[in-house]
Amino acid sequence: MEVCNSTLGSGFILVGVLDDSSFPELLCATITALYFLALTSNGLLLMVITMDARLHVPMYLLLWQLSLMDLLQPSVIIPKAIIDFLLKDNTISFGGCALQMFLALTLGSAEDLLLSFMAYDRYVAICHPLNYRILMSQKVCWVMIATSWILASLSALGYSMYTMRYPFCKSRQIRHLFCEIPPLLKLACGDTSTYELMVYLMGVTLLFPALAAILTSYLLILLTVLHMPSNEGRKKALVTCSSHLTVVGMWYGGAIFMYILPSSFHSPKQDNISSVFYMIVTPALNPLIYSLRNNEVTEALRRVLGKRLPVKSTF
Repeated sequence: MEVCNSTLGSGFILVGVLDDSSFPELLCATITALYFLALTSNGLLLMVITMDARLHVPMYLLLWQLSLMDLLQPSVIIPKAIIDFLLKDNTISFGGCALQMFLALTLGSAEDLLLSFMAYDRYVAICHPLNYRILMSQKVCWVMIATSWILASLSALGYSMYTMRYPFCKSRQIRHLFCEIPPLLKLACGDTSTYELMVYLMGVTLLFPALAAILTSYLLILLTVLHMPSNEGRKKALVTCSSHLTVVGMWYGGAIFMYILPSSFHSPKQDNISSVFYMIVTPALNPLIYSLRNNEVTEALRRVLGKRLPVKSTF
């Protein structure tokens, strides 16, 4: 048994999805392409919303934050995974592992909360349009954004510090794409059962209320939409809500699989696939689903780039 002491001079070996793949080169190329898609689409959306004053309203400020999170989150994980694969060096220092865990947890938890705030924004816009400027003012929007970041960073700091305090003596190999709580706890030589239960309970406390708020918001939206007199209005609202729920399903499905489902129900390989899905696929698709099919965003993009983009609106 190889001993790995929990000191700043010690390190781990990340054995991620690329190492377990039958076609690692093809998978690496796919992940790289998805990463650049995430960078391009989210970066473009950030630029458009920043430069066009007409989009400086709560709905698009929340989308701006979502794009920022979706740009940063894969950047914490993917560049290192690709470079490690190309250089055949999968090591990560103890401090680097702790930092990676903190950043990934912060961005992931912030997105959990932000998605629920975005659902509330759509609920107010569709169900209470006359009171929208009051219920979703700029001040309320920025309070939501600040709440997402503050609560997420405090939660991530507590998790990271407590996880890394364990002595890791079973192995140096983390069978995962990046440093995350469940695969790290498998390397700890102390009793982690109480902490694992706490992680599970905190995951339920954080994920399910946010998910319940999202589903409740969209259920109320659906009931309102069904009573709309305009067929076109119903169609646009249903398309918007269905696309948003697709994003929610992809994101929360991966998080629930990783943190709520008991470890006996999934293997390290399944964990790796799940992490690729919510760390790479979802950030790459979010701008396409949420924003770049939106008529106002499309028009703003045309103004910013100074040319016409033949994209049909479905918002």
